[in-house]
Amino acid sequence: MVPAGRPLSLLSAVWLAASVLPATAQVEHDAQLWINATTFGGIGSFAYFAEVQPRFGDGISRLDQLIVRPAVGWKIGEAVTLYQGYARVENTPAGARSFSEDRSFQQLGWEIGTFDRVALSSRTRFEQRFQTNGRDTGFRLRQMLRASLPLTEAKDGIAAVAWTEAFVALNDTDWGARAGFDRVRTFVGLSLPLAGRSTLEIGYINQTVNAPAARVGMDHIVSLNLSVRQ
Repeated sequence: MVPAGRPLSLLSAVWLAASVLPATAQVEHDAQLWINATTFGGIGSFAYFAEVQPRFGDGISRLDQLIVRPAVGWKIGEAVTLYQGYARVENTPAGARSFSEDRSFQQLGWEIGTFDRVALSSRTRFEQRFQTNGRDTGFRLRQMLRASLPLTEAKDGIAAVAWTEAFVALNDTDWGARAGFDRVRTFVGLSLPLAGRSTLEIGYINQTVNAPAARVGMDHIVSLNLSVRQ
């Protein structure tokens, strides 16, 4: 039996470790809106998901990024699913040339368990990144820990949700990636039940990005996440 406090302590430790940034860094803030729609399904042990995510930045005034990300996977028992996926990312940064990114990724999803009514899960993703503004392949590791607490006695009712995800670049590239801490995202919000097992998550994401020239980007994001489960 895992003590209830240990997974929550791990969640906090990942966030604190990823948040270590130079004290002299200049912080640039931005308000953003991220809308995500994902469909999940499967037959037997076979699983899949596909998502589309437009992200609006620069004070929620323009489309900053568009991500399309499908994946297929295989369930290893009741708690673990392995995926192979692909992402196409269209980037239109303010004041700079647009560029595209292709990503191949491998993902491990783990339903850790429930502790004092708090359901914990983990997502580990390893990405191989290819951008049109360079020739190098970037390798990046992402680790997410998620906690969900039901707010009612009803099964699949409204729940409070919090998660944190740390990104670590594993190498330097000619298109700007630098080995080490890349960014960290932290979410707090609510999961609202829809028809069947589908849900709508609404809340706030704080994203801290390690930018070039000793700068730090801090994004304040309104997040709308629709999950349609077959």
